[in-house]
Amino acid sequence: MKRNRGRTVHVETLAEFDQRIRDGATALRGWRVSGLDLRQRSGVLHRVQLAGATFLGCLFAPGDRHLAEDAGALVLPTISGVPVDPYRSTLYTPGELYDATAYADTLDARAYAWCQQDRQQGADDTLARALHDHAIDEALDRWTARLHRGGQRIVGVMGGHDAQRGDADFALAARLGRSLGQTHVVATGGGPGAMEAANLGAWMAGHGTVELTEALGLLGRVPGFRPSVQAWADEAFGVRGRFAVEEAPVRSLGIPTWHYGHEPPNVFADAIAKYFRNATREAILLEVCDAGIVFLPGAGGTVQEIFQDACENYYADESSVAPMILLGAEYWTETLPAWPLLQRLAKGRVMEGHVHLADSVEEVVALVRR
Repeated sequence: MKRNRGRTVHVETLAEFDQRIRDGATALRGWRVSGLDLRQRSGVLHRVQLAGATFLGCLFAPGDRHLAEDAGALVLPTISGVPVDPYRSTLYTPGELYDATAYADTLDARAYAWCQQDRQQGADDTLARALHDHAIDEALDRWTARLHRGGQRIVGVMGGHDAQRGDADFALAARLGRSLGQTHVVATGGGPGAMEAANLGAWMAGHGTVELTEALGLLGRVPGFRPSVQAWADEAFGVRGRFAVEEAPVRSLGIPTWHYGHEPPNVFADAIAKYFRNATREAILLEVCDAGIVFLPGAGGTVQEIFQDACENYYADESSVAPMILLGAEYWTETLPAWPLLQRLAKGRVMEGHVHLADSVEEVVALVRR
């Protein structure tokens, strides 16, 4: 049972609900009760104070929902016909998103197909997406709070989705993720390409260079998710299982979006915060990286993330500025010259000493760890 303390109590199982009542709870103010079948708890609901409680997608005996609302509780109903749980209380695992043998039948694929049917959807569908993303926000807040209580910090790795397994850029991102994952939790956009490579590297943080090279070789047998997402994911699950470490610490986080549902989530993150709204996902991804962000070579999306992060740092006070490291001097000064503009933008601001251009994994690691 979770020992929630403070103003908000998250109650996610009947066992926890019953235990708290046995422990003497008489007022449910601040309780957030999610997805419980309370039809056999009518007697309890009639004898406790319900004002200030929130019931999310719970089932009630006849009359009890009105009892709760009349007493001052917020009751949000179950929403049928949607593939996701709008009130889920935890982040996703790779196994939850890839929960079927054929990718088309998985939760990930079904959720993407559902959110693409905008013209056929009604108010309940729109509400379900909004509630789902809010629930992921709260689950991610709790997840990161646990990391921070344990003294762990999160460093972001951003980069292009086009890097193929077997490419030099993919191997570079994997080596970076492995090095960073030895001291930090690595966060990425959770998709393929450089994102998968960095999450893979973090997964391999407890292994040596030889094992990482072997893992890269195995993955290279299926270079990309086209033409078969299932083959791509299966190869990754095989590597994940082969190089699993018992009782390993949390190594990485993925924050993908169904907005880019044609890009499936990679399976190497310990936890996956998947959103429907990409704008929310982008902001949250930058926000959680308290140890800074490393930007690998990428295109439009990566450039957007650089300057979105730069905007946050530009207006931040000194205690809130997070390091920004662009990896690849030639790329960021010649191919896509974001570095000169970033340098000019930072000049004279508190962020000036926190923006860096690096040309090797070793330089990046030294900057993150200093």
